Amino acid sequence: MDRDVINSICKEFPGAELSDPWGGGHDAWKVGGKMFACIGIVNDGVSVKTPDAETAQMLIDAGVAVKAPYFHRSWVRLPFDAETEELRHRLTVSYDLVRASLTKKLQATLAPRS
Repeated sequence: MDRDVINSICKEFPGAELSDPWGGGHDAWKVGGKMFACIGIVNDGVSVKTPDAETAQMLIDAGVAVKAPYFHRSWVRLPFDAETEELRHRLTVSYDLVRASLTKKLQATLAPRS
């Protein structure tokens, strides 16, 4: 996988928007103004939110991911060479977590995820 493939997956999520909040070429995917995925300028993987710090640590211990620099302990970075289905699954989980944290009113404005 690479940046383009990750971006093509993320843009399919209802309400997902791409931004570069820090400048310099970051791809930060947000829903309702909250980030669910980020590709840094190093371009070696994608950082995603997990349900909690324990899940993040489990993925790190299993060698699936590494700690996402500059993010909370519940975030991990998946390398681009991770299994395609793992990347897709983790992006979906991250999106769903962030979407569920939005207000009910804002959630209601988003199309259902297919």
